Amino acid sequence: MKLRTAVRSDVPLLLELVRELARYEREPDAVHATEEDLRREGFGERPAFHAVIAEEGGAAVGFALFVFHFSTWLGRRSLYLEDLFVRPEARGRGVGKALLQHLAQRALDEGCGRFEWSVLDWNTDAIGFYERLGARWLGEWTTMRVEGEGLRALATGTTPAPPRLTK
Repeated sequence: MKLRTAVRSDVPLLLELVRELARYEREPDAVHATEEDLRREGFGERPAFHAVIAEEGGAAVGFALFVFHFSTWLGRRSLYLEDLFVRPEARGRGVGKALLQHLAQRALDEGCGRFEWSVLDWNTDAIGFYERLGARWLGEWTTMRVEGEGLRALATGTTPAPPRLTK
């Protein structure tokens, strides 16, 4: 297995992997990103994300997409894993572990104080996998999200429409 940093020419592959992840997470129609979006946001002057691709025999078998953010409590950057996906046929062969180890080392190299990510509560296989690697569940934290019309309403101070639960 080989891990490598994604490059601009990987954009179609990245989008394909993101779509596979969405299908796995039971949200096949939720991906609105386009190749142009990924190209602009990940491979321009100020990349909004970074990605690593796992390959076996020259074929992509998984990826990790991550960003850096700042922890005010630590006074240091943190690495946040936005997406991790290993194709079903490659699971159980150490691909996910290798990607997480790679990102943990990247976090250390970058002087990060944390390496964090979210996991769907129904994905007990992933939760168990992460716990075996030493991750701990922050059950007291709940993710909040504002998007679409709600985001526009918040920005302008208008009364938002009643929220609807979405991923």
